[in-house]
Amino acid sequence: MIVVNVKENESIDRALKRFKKKFERTKVLRQIRGRAYYTKPSVVTRTSKLKAAYKQKLYAEQNF
Repeated sequence: MIVVNVKENESIDRALKRFKKKFERTKVLRQIRGRAYYTKPSVVTRTSKLKAAYKQKLYAEQNF
């Protein structure tokens, strides 16, 4: 559970911004979106391999 202590004379906007950052760091929303539908393990491995190949290609082009 995320707890954000509001300090004295602190605006609600500032406290809300800190809450949003903490929430984003926990990666809860990413997990929820990932579980919205089922992806087969073979599809997951294929996409991760394609991502890795793409990143490697970009890295190789950048270093020349």
